[in-house]
Amino acid sequence: MPTDSPPAASSVVLPTPEQVASALTTVNDPEIHRPITELGMVKSIEVTPGGVVHVAVWLTVSGCPLRDTITRDVTAAVGKLAGVTAVRVELDVMSEEQRRELQTTLRGGQPEKEIPFAQPGSLTKVYAVASGKGGVGKSSVTVNLAVALAALGQKVGLLDADIYGHSVPRMLGVTDRPTQVEQMIMPPTVHGVRAISSGMLKRGNEPLPMRGPILHRLLQQFLADVYWGDLDVLLLDLPPGTGDVAISTAHLVPGSELIVVTTPQLASSEVAERAGTLAAQLHQHVVGVIENMSYLPCPHCGERVDVFGSGGGVAVAETLTRLTGAPVPLLGEVPIDTRLREAGDAGLPLVLSDPDAPAAQQLRKIAEELAGRSRSLAGRQLGLTPV
Repeated sequence: MPTDSPPAASSVVLPTPEQVASALTTVNDPEIHRPITELGMVKSIEVTPGGVVHVAVWLTVSGCPLRDTITRDVTAAVGKLAGVTAVRVELDVMSEEQRRELQTTLRGGQPEKEIPFAQPGSLTKVYAVASGKGGVGKSSVTVNLAVALAALGQKVGLLDADIYGHSVPRMLGVTDRPTQVEQMIMPPTVHGVRAISSGMLKRGNEPLPMRGPILHRLLQQFLADVYWGDLDVLLLDLPPGTGDVAISTAHLVPGSELIVVTTPQLASSEVAERAGTLAAQLHQHVVGVIENMSYLPCPHCGERVDVFGSGGGVAVAETLTRLTGAPVPLLGEVPIDTRLREAGDAGLPLVLSDPDAPAAQQLRKIAEELAGRSRSLAGRQLGLTPV
């Protein structure tokens, strides 16, 4: 068993504290996803004559759920250095002043309560996924798109803005709760996606009785107080219809763009058009339409069975093109597949659990198209002045 006493052979070269600190730059905080050295989380480093390295680390909060992960990663990074016989990790907890300094660091010195995605210099593409009515599979589509985008190498955030009918935690397989550092919330990461939902903030399946102004405030907190990091894409799973949250999203993030999810049937397509029309009134750009439950592949012959009719997605796209005066394409037609529902219930999205399924292939195709898009200038202040 290694001890702190010096080895018999005096020729062993021990690492310096500077070399240990350099090794620790490869260790990221598992919630913030930035090096612990950069976040001021390394309290002290000591190298004994026997090659035992003692590393003290500041945790952001007491009872950090990922303390074992930090201990394991620090041990692995330092243990690779030549001359190290053992690694001892000591965990301590930041003071309130240290947490405030960390919060300032994470905000990049910006004042509190500022929504980063609403700033003129933001490069994050914000997609609000909407539907005119419930039951069209909007959340299933959103969760699978988020995971597919992450698999493409995109840095993805997912905000479950369906406050009353939140289903993202179950569909994404989120089991951890967010961690709070001062007034900043660290969202859990699952399948490469950082996610936040009102469902993570309450106990069990209790309801959330909230009215319009409180909904607006909660959405604002999710956008401003959650540490999202440097995202390529932020997806918002909006509640169905044209209510408070849809309007608040357009006001809080003027550069957000809309993706409309519908089904082939006429009733669904008509109300989906209303959601798209509201976006036009709020000066949001409509990226396109996704027709979910588009058809059922016959299990015997493979031909399409139009269970809910046909043409709804095309009709919505054509109507929104006419109403907005800009091209609104049909992004894809996702077929009916019981595995899509089963995967959501199991917390492992279909694009991961069965990537060869026709529905998964269609969702990945849509994700690839979204990943290749540039951010729209709609709703953005360009800083131009007349001459």
